Parts: sequence; structure tokens; C-alpha cells
Amino acid sequence: MLQPPAHVDTVLTALRAAGYAAYPVGGCVRDGLMGRVPADWDVCTSARPDQTAAVLAGFRLIETGMRHGTVTVLTDGGPVEVTTFRTDGDYADNRHPDKVTFVPDLASDLARRDFTVNAMALGPGGEVVDLYGGQADLAAGLIRCVGDQDTRFGEDALRILRALRFASKLDFAIEPATAESALRNRALLEHVSPERVFSELKGILAGPGAGRVLRAYGAVIFQVIPELAPLAGFDQRSPHHIHDIWTHTTMAVDAMAPDPVLRLTMLLHDVGKPPRFFTDGNGVGHFYGHADTGAEMAEIILRRLRCDNATRKTVVTLIKYHDMAPPQTAKSMGRLVRKLGEDRVRQLIACWRADSSDRSPDVVARNMAVIGASEAALEAALREEPCFSMRDLAVDGRDVMDLGVPEGPAVGAVLAELFRQVTEGETPNERAALLERARVLAEGY
Repeated sequence: MLQPPAHVDTVLTALRAAGYAAYPVGGCVRDGLMGRVPADWDVCTSARPDQTAAVLAGFRLIETGMRHGTVTVLTDGGPVEVTTFRTDGDYADNRHPDKVTFVPDLASDLARRDFTVNAMALGPGGEVVDLYGGQADLAAGLIRCVGDQDTRFGEDALRILRALRFASKLDFAIEPATAESALRNRALLEHVSPERVFSELKGILAGPGAGRVLRAYGAVIFQVIPELAPLAGFDQRSPHHIHDIWTHTTMAVDAMAPDPVLRLTMLLHDVGKPPRFFTDGNGVGHFYGHADTGAEMAEIILRRLRCDNATRKTVVTLIKYHDMAPPQTAKSMGRLVRKLGEDRVRQLIACWRADSSDRSPDVVARNMAVIGASEAALEAALREEPCFSMRDLAVDGRDVMDLGVPEGPAVGAVLAELFRQVTEGETPNERAALLERARVLAEGY
């Protein structure tokens, strides 16, 4: 029997003691039935928002969602969102209801929800209120719309991407009628903000079913990232590849650890191939320069999706370097680390592995050996060359200022020159030697 945690039970008990119906609902019930620990707890209730606030006045409350029926209760165990039973009006913009109507019964509230696995509630005795077959769909591993599929997606187009996200996250299939409707209504995604598209996309990529979902619903992904559409069915005409570019892309996503940033890199890593394609005299395909082109295209795509700056810079950098020959010596690897930083190089190695995992067998074996040698070169470089940034110098800005260099750009210039001398082997990274060189440099200021 499912049992809400103490902080949720406190909220439920208070509402029920005041004479209101109250049920945990949605994802927390779904996750509990799957044996997972729910990340969030949502409660639906017959209490109106002002009544909820009055009953729970002893807690700190966030009331910004009251117009739509939601009061967020801040408990010691975490936030609990309490929402009044409601039905939604028309969705003129295919995204938000024109109005919400508070209703007294749970059944009407469950009828408005997106998918059957999210339309279950937990009663006072631990019984599951399941009016739409959510438990059967959980057992079958299916994502199915509540009621008519076209109506659900027409109300809120974001649900199309949510269907893909749940299919990826839970590693479920999408029920055929729901899948057909998602594909048929994909043009409605133009009504969804870039920020929400990007959030759902990251969720899709992070799930264990990501590659499978991308392969099955590429048309939906191409609706929000049209630059990827040319990859589908694109014959690479290369003895090194066994799949078209889109299939290779999805396989590379699957081969990457479920890190949203790195999987986003693999999703976009070959976006520059179609515009750089040509065949040689033997009919073999080549894509020279596709990494630079792909980095430029990824920059445009991620800016359009309102991607955060840190993620965008990481993805663009990794795409730019993903097609380079992996360095095989400590010296050459040291140069790459000084350019990109150790963390970025380790991410790049992960990208090389994922990219190389979907090739012809002999190519996979050869590439993996090269990448293994490159990783060994990285470890050797880290042992032999401990100075990869100015932060690693045996002196710092205070030492330089103590020699009479005025605070400001001049300090950075001296440190930059010391770093150059160390990395090029002109001066050892030792405090005494660097101070001596810094004294000479300081005479110019």
C-alpha cells in the first residue's frame, strides 16, 4: 500500500479534518506504484484556494498560483503543491486554458489530465483511484492519452513532447493511437515557447529510452529543430558507417552516459554533415569541415531554444572538436588541455567514444583503441605537465604586485607571459624561478 511521507500526510490530514477531500495525485502516485521514490508530491482537493490557505495558515505558503487553484505549502519535508479540483476551458492558443473552473469532485479533475499514468490519485485508505486504466498501462509500459488524443494535444501542444519525455524517462512505448496523434499534430508545437521545448528536449535526452524515442519520433524532433531533418535517411556512402546520419545520431545518443549536456552534444554533433557532403571520384562520401559548420549551426539552434550560456558553450565547443584526431602523446594532449581545460577534454573523449560506437565493427575496434591511447595520453600529461592554466602557476597576482606591478591588466599580462614560458619549457613551474622571471618583467611597468 502506498503511504505518503509525513510532511505530505500532515497537509492531507489538515485538509480532511477541515471537511475537505484531499488526494495525492499524478506523478507521485505513478512513481510510487512503480516502486520509485517520488521527487515531488502534488495534492488535489475540494477546498478552494482561499480555503486551502486558511486551513494551512500555520505553514509558509506561496500563493502566486491561486488564480489557477494552486497553493504551494512549504513544509519541513519539502514543498507540496495543493490544487483545487478543476476543469479547463477552451485552449484558444493550443497551450493555456482560457479559464479554469473549480469543481467539487475528483473525477472531473482527473478527466482533464494528460496521460492515464498521470491521472491516478491516492485515497485516504491507500486505495488507488484509477478511472482511466493507468495501472494497466503502467503494467504494459504504455503512454496513453486520457480520452481523445487529438483533443488532449490540441488543448496543450506541449503534451506532444511530454509524451516523448515520459516514453524516454520510463522507457515505455507510446500507445499507437496516441503516437499517431502526436505525429499528426506536431505542427501545433509552434505554439510552445522555446524555453519549454528545450526543457522537454533535455528530459527526452536524459531518459534510458532516448535513442529509441528519437528514432521513432524524429518527425516531432524535426518540428522543433528543423536543421536535423536532412539527417534522416541521408546515406553517408562511407565504408566507415553502417547507418544513415539520423540513425547514427540516435545510436550515439544512446551510447553516451545520460548526461543532458553530453547527449545534447551527440544529438547535434553531425548537424553540419549534409551541407558539407560531397563524393570523391570513387563515389565515397566525405564531410570535410562538418565539425566547424555543425558548431556554427548548433550555436544558432541553441540560442533559438533559449539554452543557458554554459550549456551552449560546452555543446558548441565539443561539436567543434569532435572530429579531430585524438592526440596520442602527452605533449600533444597537454596542448589540448591548455586550450580546452581538463574537464572539457574528458567530455570530448566521451564524445569520441559515443561517436565511434556506431560504425562498422573493424572501425569501432580501431577507433576505440585510438581513443584508449588518447585517454592514457591525458593521464600522462596530467602527471608530467601539472601546469595547464594560470591558476596552476607557482606564483599568483599578489606575488606579481609585491614586485611593484600595479594592480590591473599589467598583472594579468605578467602572469600570461609566465604561463607561456612554463608551458613552452622556458621556465620551470617553481616559485623561485618564476619570481626571478617576474622581477625582470616587472621592470617594464
